[in-house]
Amino acid sequence: MAIAFKQETFRDDFSYRNSPENIRRFPFPFDRDEYMYSVNMEPHVKGRKNTVYESLIDVDEHYVAEMHDRALVLKEDPLRYQALPHMMTAQWDTLELLMEEQAAGYPEHFTLTKNGDQWRWINRPLGIDDTFTFGDASTLPHEPFEYISRQAQGDFCIVDQRDGNLWMDAGMVTTQADWSLDFDIGMNFMEWHGPVPLAHQIGVFDRALKFLLNLQLGKPTRRFNWTMTINPRLDTSPENYPKWGPDRTTVTPENVGEKVHLRVELQSLWRLPRSNAILFVIRCYLMNMNELVTVPKWARRFPRVLKTLPPELIDYKGLTRFRQTTIDWLSRYDDGAPTSPGIFPD
Repeated sequence: MAIAFKQETFRDDFSYRNSPENIRRFPFPFDRDEYMYSVNMEPHVKGRKNTVYESLIDVDEHYVAEMHDRALVLKEDPLRYQALPHMMTAQWDTLELLMEEQAAGYPEHFTLTKNGDQWRWINRPLGIDDTFTFGDASTLPHEPFEYISRQAQGDFCIVDQRDGNLWMDAGMVTTQADWSLDFDIGMNFMEWHGPVPLAHQIGVFDRALKFLLNLQLGKPTRRFNWTMTINPRLDTSPENYPKWGPDRTTVTPENVGEKVHLRVELQSLWRLPRSNAILFVIRCYLMNMNELVTVPKWARRFPRVLKTLPPELIDYKGLTRFRQTTIDWLSRYDDGAPTSPGIFPD
């Protein structure tokens, strides 16, 4: 069934909202009433209908608006897209993967036709109909990775595998939670995860790196990450901190429901066929507290999670100024009843 795409904004007047149907499919990341870092990897396979797992590359009602916001970010700061010269084969791998997955999952919106190396790509929501030669970047209006990542929700990093490590050597990053592609480009796995507290001490990243170095073609994997954002702002980059950092001081008991957002990243990792690189997809979802409490299970669980966070995580995730105000606001929706296991609504 065709998706009804919304016209909305992630800046200025912040008109972004989730429909009731989109709230139910939100990837709520907590399967229990507490949270701590873990590798938490699982196979990235198709799941139940009307969830973000129905297709391996998710497209939802916010697609057109998110792609418009990405174009605005790139116009303001072209360095949000970067790719080192040796990553061209991985760029074509990524273009093929994203086109095939979008066309397979949403044939009413996307069509990919191949005739040898002559390909035709139709993106109906964005009004794109292009014919190009696969492997010849001169036949596209942008580099292949930039071309397709301007047409896919989420951020994308391509990591090269060499010397027993993973290196961030290409990225399209416009919806990030306070990290910088321009700073991290060319870094290895341990370097770009350096600022994360607690996880290094308990060996999370050592185990994750070992797991990813052995990631197999055709067997993508996924995990959740999360934080909280004030206002439905996609671009919370360090470069733009003066625009969004002060928002954290504006939360009051009266505006929690509208301003405070749970920000979830569904991260998937894919081994690429020709380059042997890994595509790291960081798909961002936003939901404000008014929307979250329409699902009773989540309304009970989320304040319990916030109460149990270690101080280091509270600080690292930038929750210090508004965490207690949010807990107090959510507490009226927690009747103390047990919550069922798992992440899905009851």
